[in-house]
Amino acid sequence: MSEQTRAEPFPALSALYPSLGLVVRAGDLTLRPLSDEDLPEYAALIRRPIFEDPTSPQVFPWYRAEPETRVREALRFQWTLRSGISPERWTLAFGVWAGGRLIGAQDVSAQRFAERRTVTSGSWLTLDAHGNGYGRLMRQAMLVLAFDHLGALRAESAAVVGNAPSYGVSRACGYIDNGTEISTIPGSSEEQQRFLVTPELLRRPDVPVEVEGVTPALREMLGA
Repeated sequence: MSEQTRAEPFPALSALYPSLGLVVRAGDLTLRPLSDEDLPEYAALIRRPIFEDPTSPQVFPWYRAEPETRVREALRFQWTLRSGISPERWTLAFGVWAGGRLIGAQDVSAQRFAERRTVTSGSWLTLDAHGNGYGRLMRQAMLVLAFDHLGALRAESAAVVGNAPSYGVSRACGYIDNGTEISTIPGSSEEQQRFLVTPELLRRPDVPVEVEGVTPALREMLGA
């Protein structure tokens, strides 16, 4: 086949859908959006224990389902988040890898980001990954992405009242208390403590945070 007739290679999927090209590295952690190739590993992960007490009110409603139902709904949720990214509303759902092993998830979300410059977040780690400082570091890495690279001016979070580990992560990152609310998560009516952090309040990690993939196309996609 001549050079003239040889087909040009297709562009990478991240060139077609820019959010898939994001990579955030901090210490031995890597955060990147979950691809379809990652989902079998992700499915295996969410079958594993995340909470010491699975009956606690701190347990995510989606985690209370039977494992196979949990997996199907989690996969559907990931595809929904990915397809729903727009300047009006978006969620970047990152897998979190430590030393090449998937250990949890960290997301960052916004509504009308161009106007509000505010993000919210959620995260979880498998039980065997607790106690290594990963919860704090992955949150800090997400905040560096949001503040330094996307132009956020405030970040909000919430945890069920009494969830001391989550409180600890938020406060270690520089969040301050921001009132309480009743959970808006479907299936939950628990009281939550709200937290707020700004770029000035952020306690940055002791390791550098490297961010790849924040392109003009991604900024347009997110309204950033």
